[in-house]
Amino acid sequence: MNLAAVDLNLLVAFEALMEERHVTRAAERVGLAQPSMSSALRRLRALFADELFLRAGAGMQPTEKALALAGPIREALQQIRSVLAPDHGFDPSTARRRITIAVTDYGDLVLVPELIRLLRREAPGIDLAVRPLTDATAALAKLERGELDALIGGHLPDSPRCVRHRLFEERFVCIRDATRANGTENLSLADYAALPHALFSSAGGDGLPSVIDALLARHGLKRRVAMTLAHVVAVPFAVAGTDLVATMAERVARRFTHVAGIAVITPPFEIPAFAIDLVHSQRASADPALRWFLDAVSRCTRRLRG
Repeated sequence: MNLAAVDLNLLVAFEALMEERHVTRAAERVGLAQPSMSSALRRLRALFADELFLRAGAGMQPTEKALALAGPIREALQQIRSVLAPDHGFDPSTARRRITIAVTDYGDLVLVPELIRLLRREAPGIDLAVRPLTDATAALAKLERGELDALIGGHLPDSPRCVRHRLFEERFVCIRDATRANGTENLSLADYAALPHALFSSAGGDGLPSVIDALLARHGLKRRVAMTLAHVVAVPFAVAGTDLVATMAERVARRFTHVAGIAVITPPFEIPAFAIDLVHSQRASADPALRWFLDAVSRCTRRLRG
């Protein structure tokens, strides 16, 4: 292909169509009239010999070809932008950019609200798209392809093409209905094993056996999981008003003490803490906007650690 014969503005149109999945919104995003974006789409289809985007309801659905092109095109445009906008030219207060991350339920509840407040305060022109992080291996592959800018969560896999930063550690606590807890901050091992348990399992299984079950087995005990829930936010509300007990991340639990009417209680045995990590690709070092964003994540977590 003769690169000189290709209008590189078509790649900007492709990026907008991929993110918006709608011709009119994509046109508004890049400052084009709707007919001009439709014309760009026709030229893109001819350039890549593929339909790229198909009508689906009120929007458009990318084809397999478009999905395969999305990462390389996005990365190429980011490289061009980084060359044209060196460090001293990046101003978060006036920058316009879309950043896409994938986070676990934990990140959605604990970190994302802090991050949104920081962005609205310091970089109101930066748009943040938050995707669910349910399959860590698949999310890492998307990060490597440039379809995501960062991953935030626990138990994330390693990659030689990505960089990992430890944000903080999280410990486990127990929660019970506030009325049944009667103000106590402790729970005996026997009571813990005897109570019916509510369990969060994002994979949809029963979550057994786990480190908690292994710890109980050392004492010759076994718990009964009376309820398994697919979303961590549902756990405190399932516990409230019942005899259930649940074991969950402390920072999540404390967000629901008043809203759901639960009490946070120290577990009757020590449960190993887990790390919350930030993972990004090595290309972030050449992108001033991404570097600023990653620093913003670090600043948010410093406040959480405090």
